[in-house]
Amino acid sequence: MTGITGIYRITGTALNAQSRALDMIAQNMANSQVVTGSEQTAYRAKKPIFAPLLEAGMHGDDTAGVQIIKTAQSQAQVERQRQPEHPLADANGYIYLANVNMVEEMTNMVQASRSYQANVEVMNTSKDLLMRTLAMGN
Repeated sequence: MTGITGIYRITGTALNAQSRALDMIAQNMANSQVVTGSEQTAYRAKKPIFAPLLEAGMHGDDTAGVQIIKTAQSQAQVERQRQPEHPLADANGYIYLANVNMVEEMTNMVQASRSYQANVEVMNTSKDLLMRTLAMGN
């Protein structure tokens, strides 16, 4: 990887990946109170699967970065509650809640937000260094 543009490509992929992760977290949190009448249709939390991004460069170098290669569903158990009066209750009187753990989602949100902020700082620092380098010519 050569030059300042590599820094922007790397941090750009990280910003994109963390933004998508934050979107998944927001979707999980929004669906945390969804109730259904069967375990099969209950909302399951989504988790991003990150992987390195490597592309061959023009000069034999690699452009590194990060990407979300797929979205996995949480394997946590769906909560079942007996509420026979609920309009969505199954034949046995049970409703099924999403398997979203709000504490885990908040922790993931803080982590993704901090990673996003760190990458913005890298971009800002790179810009400042470039501007100082240009100013040296004056």
